[in-house]
Amino acid sequence: MVTIEVGFPGTAEADGIVRTYLIDVVSRYHGRPATDGERDTALADEPYDDLQGDTGILLLARDGDAVVACAGARFVEGDLELTKVFTMPAARGQGVGRRLILALEEVARDRGARALRLDTRSDLVEACAMYEGLGFRSVEAFDSGPYADRWYRKDLNPTVHTLPTGP
Repeated sequence: MVTIEVGFPGTAEADGIVRTYLIDVVSRYHGRPATDGERDTALADEPYDDLQGDTGILLLARDGDAVVACAGARFVEGDLELTKVFTMPAARGQGVGRRLILALEEVARDRGARALRLDTRSDLVEACAMYEGLGFRSVEAFDSGPYADRWYRKDLNPTVHTLPTGP
């Protein structure tokens, strides 16, 4: 049974899954296994030590003793920006990523965020389908990260319009 827990940057488990995520992202981007240098550059370019406390959160999904997925988010301009969303290949297709995103949505609501937002790549077809299935909509670019070509947003407190019921 997969459980979700708060992770902490700098711990062996969090660092291990985030390192695996970055190697996967860089390898997919280049269409070949990432070199040690590319991996190290990605680690330096995408720090995640702020995914804790008042600035963000990191969630880990655990199947028994093994960490099989992660999803982080940081507060940016009143929104919660998703980052480091990753599921190990053997755990894909089981709804783990979806559960992590829904848990982050709950955190966002509890902390008063207006929306969730993220950047991703169009070649990550399954991820894009998951985000769209969760109500994210495509928006204009809000950053210029090297590994992104698609941006999404999900408003958390949409304005509710009601029609008058009487004269």
